[in-house]
Amino acid sequence: MVAPQPSRSFAADVLDAIVIGGGPAGLSAALVLGRCLRRILVCDAGHPRNEPARIFNGFLSRDGSTPAEFLQICREQLRRYETIEFRKVKVMDVERGDCRFTAILETGERVAGRMLLLATGLVDELPQIENFRQFYGSTVHNCPYCDGWECRGQPIAVIGCNQESMDLAIELLLWSKDLVLCTNGPLKVERKAVETIKRLGIRIIDTPIALLEGAGDKLEGIRFTDSSFLPRSAIFFSPGQYQRSPLAEQLGCEFCEGSNCIQCGENTATNIPGVYAAGNASRGVQLVIAAAAEGMQAAFAINSALLDADAASRALRDRELGQSTPSDRITQSNEAVD
Repeated sequence: MVAPQPSRSFAADVLDAIVIGGGPAGLSAALVLGRCLRRILVCDAGHPRNEPARIFNGFLSRDGSTPAEFLQICREQLRRYETIEFRKVKVMDVERGDCRFTAILETGERVAGRMLLLATGLVDELPQIENFRQFYGSTVHNCPYCDGWECRGQPIAVIGCNQESMDLAIELLLWSKDLVLCTNGPLKVERKAVETIKRLGIRIIDTPIALLEGAGDKLEGIRFTDSSFLPRSAIFFSPGQYQRSPLAEQLGCEFCEGSNCIQCGENTATNIPGVYAAGNASRGVQLVIAAAAEGMQAAFAINSALLDADAASRALRDRELGQSTPSDRITQSNEAVD
């Protein structure tokens, strides 16, 4: 059990919102809400989905950044907003009460907020192949929009036996014509799909994979169980995914049919009043820039809901500005940014 940390002066009160997840979605939401003078606590366990990635791409002005560098910049920019607190701590449970939610932290602390944003993300299920993690995030990838350009013109393998893997192989023809689909066993698709991929000149190898080979994090190829070797510079795969946090399910949130994403409306609201979701946990487009945009969208929705509630009483008129202590704006762990 982690020893309790001292709470900030406003932590014992009911905050405007608790943001669970300190990635692009959660920090973007905190920025907007902080600028609205909303009192916010951001809780982050410190293990983002793109943690293994060497760099991420496709974010205008941050193309080619490392995940750690990006998060450090975001957190530094939040420091000037005295109503935002950041805690590197895991939320173990959330209790629903009368017009509030109470987050129970791993420290044993209980923090109450009027609104709740789930920006907890997803976890990728990696293939159980020897040495796979050695290359994951460097020369083994799951998103061609993030890493296809860096692999352009190279010999690429796609690992997987389902329709998603076949679709990924076809998509990767935009970046390379030297493609092999390694199914690591029997294909689990219709014959028509197989005919399509063969017509496009993508070779299929169904021999089980023994291991990946290479030096350091640089892939050299795939070794199969029959001892044959396929030289490859990069591998892509379509991972299964599950929610990083069980909180959405415990709160009673509905999930999208056929996926593990939290179902929510255009304004990011879930079926549970006061609970919103943003980022990879709730969307199919899993890009950093998209998560940041969804965090902003969630913040607009949360602030609007708070305005509606406060406008019905004198709370909005009587609300004091800057209720926190400027000298203690953001609580940061001394640990390195993950």
